[in-house]
Amino acid sequence: MGAEWPSLRVEDWTDTRETLHLWTQIVGKVRLARAPMVNHWWQVTLYVTPTGLTTSMIPPGFEIAFDFCAHVLRITALGGEQRTVALAPRTVADFYGATTTALAELGYATEIWPVPVEIERAIPFAEDTEHASYDPDAAHRFWLQLVEVDRVLHAFRARYGGKVSPVHFFWGALDMAVTRFSGRRAPRHPGGAPNCGDWVMVEGYSHELSSCGFWPGGGEEGAFYAYAYPEPDGFATHPVGPAAAFYSDEFQQFLLPYEAVRTAPDPDAAALEFLQDTYEAAAIRGGWDRAALEYVPVEGARPPGGAVHRRHGA
Repeated sequence: MGAEWPSLRVEDWTDTRETLHLWTQIVGKVRLARAPMVNHWWQVTLYVTPTGLTTSMIPPGFEIAFDFCAHVLRITALGGEQRTVALAPRTVADFYGATTTALAELGYATEIWPVPVEIERAIPFAEDTEHASYDPDAAHRFWLQLVEVDRVLHAFRARYGGKVSPVHFFWGALDMAVTRFSGRRAPRHPGGAPNCGDWVMVEGYSHELSSCGFWPGGGEEGAFYAYAYPEPDGFATHPVGPAAAFYSDEFQQFLLPYEAVRTAPDPDAAALEFLQDTYEAAAIRGGWDRAALEYVPVEGARPPGGAVHRRHGA
C-alpha cells in the first residue's frame, strides 16, 4: 500500500467518531490503571500500528489493540491466548461489558474509573446506550489518516535532541501528538478540561513546551494544530506556513486544515513546514537554547556514502 492521504469529512462520521472516542477511552483507562506513572501521562497513550491502534504491552503482560482492517478489538495475553470484541454498531455500554468480560476471562480483570473524561456530557460507560454507531469505512479511513500523520510526526520528532515525547495518540481528546520541551519549568496550569481533574493538566503541563499534532474533529476534514505553554509574547503573530495555516484566537493555537495538506503538491513537506514554523514560533519567541536542543548528526557517526549500517561492521 503506497502513501496516501485519505479524505474523511468531519460531518460524515460524527456519530462513529463519538462512539469510537468513548471506546478508546475504555481501553486507554485499562492501561492507565495498570501502567506505572510516566511524566506528562505518557504511559496512558495508544500508538499507531499497521492495522490500527495499540496500547503496547500492559503490565503484567497483555496488549489491547484496535484492528481497523478486520474491525475487531483484540486482547492478547502473554503467551498468545486471545479474546476479540467486534467493532460494529453497538452501544458503549455493550462494548464496555464485552471488553471487561474478555479481560476477566484472560485473567486481567481491571478496575477503571468508568466515566469518560475531557468531554462535556460524561455518561458512565455502563449506562451509555446513546452512542452506538460504527461505520467500518470511516474507521478505516481514520486509521489511514493516522498512519500518514504518525509518519510525518516521527520525521519531525527526529529533528530534536532535547526532551521530546513519543509520537502518541491521546484518547482523552482523540488526537495524535508529539511534544518538545525547553528544559525549563512552566507556571502551574490552571486546568479547566471538562470532567477532568485540574491535577491532570498540572502534570501534563509542568514544563515549558511546544506541542503539535492532529485532531480529527475540527474543520472540514480535521486539522493539524500547534501551541506553546506558556505562550510567549509574539507567538501568535510569528510567520507560519503554509498559506492555509492561521492562529485561532478561539483555541489559542495555530491550525492547518487537514485538507490543505492532503491536496498539497507535497503533503509531507506542507505538514513539516507547519510543524517546523510553529516550533520556531515557540522556541524563538520563548528564548529556547536551540543550539543545545536541536539534533545535529554526530560527525563520523554515519557510514560514508550513505551505505547501510550493519552491526559489528558486517
